[in-house]
Amino acid sequence: MSLSALERRASAAIADGRDELVALACDLIGFDTTARAVGDPPREEARLQEYLAGRLDNAGADTELWEPGDELAGGPLVPAGLDFRSRPQLIARFPGAGGGRSLLLNGHVDVVTSEPRERWTSDPNRAEVRDGRLYGRGACDMKGGVAAMTFAAETLAALGIRLAGDLLVCTNTDEESSGAGAMALTKRGVRADAGIIPEPTGFDVWIACRGSILVTIDVSGAAGHAEMPQPSWREGGAVNAIEKATVVLEAVRRLRDDWRGREDLRHPYVSPTDLVPTLISGGEWTSTYPSSCRLTYVIAYPPAHADAGGWASVVERELGECLARAATTDDWLAEHPPSLVWSAGVTPMEIPANEPIVTTVRATADDLGLGGQVAGLDSWYDGATFTRFASTPAIAFGPSGLDGDRTVAHTIDEFVPVDDLVACSQALAVAALRFCGTARQL
Repeated sequence: MSLSALERRASAAIADGRDELVALACDLIGFDTTARAVGDPPREEARLQEYLAGRLDNAGADTELWEPGDELAGGPLVPAGLDFRSRPQLIARFPGAGGGRSLLLNGHVDVVTSEPRERWTSDPNRAEVRDGRLYGRGACDMKGGVAAMTFAAETLAALGIRLAGDLLVCTNTDEESSGAGAMALTKRGVRADAGIIPEPTGFDVWIACRGSILVTIDVSGAAGHAEMPQPSWREGGAVNAIEKATVVLEAVRRLRDDWRGREDLRHPYVSPTDLVPTLISGGEWTSTYPSSCRLTYVIAYPPAHADAGGWASVVERELGECLARAATTDDWLAEHPPSLVWSAGVTPMEIPANEPIVTTVRATADDLGLGGQVAGLDSWYDGATFTRFASTPAIAFGPSGLDGDRTVAHTIDEFVPVDDLVACSQALAVAALRFCGTARQL
């Protein structure tokens, strides 16, 4: 399928607006929207969202900007104590003429920290174009994608193109830290026949991702003078919690190897379940047997390892059983087993490769000469939330996030190729024309 006259017109208008698109991405990078922990003060989330709402309102969208309240408390993906004061969410709707499918374009506006800032070649919050690349924190993950989808919607509106189905352009906070922002959109009623999240996929179409969860494992010991001989612990002697933690480390390593080798956990687009130790702390004094040791693991798991609701209860049970078995091999741990505390996690997802939004975007990418293939993400993204909680099959499709084989998301000197920004915006506009249909050909 080649581009229609209307699709060529929209693509040409976006190419002609290249400088305006880059300026929009630069503006977004200029707002400090560093991801937060619970209790952190607001940054510039409100200013960024108001800026986007103003642009989309001027383009003719019905916009809503609001701060979620207590209705999210205790729900999935929402950490205890999280509030949205001065962190609004944005819904912009371009109403269709009727008779077409609705499409959601969604992006998160929070970014990871820029520290250590002194290692950046240029100010991470002052975007800079060098050698065809736009540098700045969030350039590829994912303020560049947000700029591309916003500009695509603005361009269609400026050309007077009325889609048959509704086009929703939404932006949310709290993707990097929890997933609460997209959950707030679903609670507000955001639904569509399909969704596109312009994450930095290199123009691949992600149709699956892994879920993840954190577990903290506490291993206890018994304090005592480290320079003095110690009797058996049954006689009141010291026990080294750090040494006992090695039993846990080895048991988890064996479980990880087992999960990686299981045929039932293999997936065509994402990796099997993995456990990665990310934090360890133990001991109280340099000359005292440590009475405690704490290990933290991040566990990423594919859809096949999730329970019926998409959550990690199967993973939790298997790890718990693994550590219970390991504890029986050590007389101290048998009577003082490790304790596990699980964090709130995020769910994996997958949609069929023949889903209409997948075939539409793949054909669009081919017609624009962008290449790409059906793929998945070993991490997680907001598309899982819309797919699971809003019955909106959501793919990720966006510009490059790679420098060779190395991802530049979350790195020093993060960038996005300017050509990719333009191509992404063109692809989103064409995909909207094809998926939603048009009320009339202008």
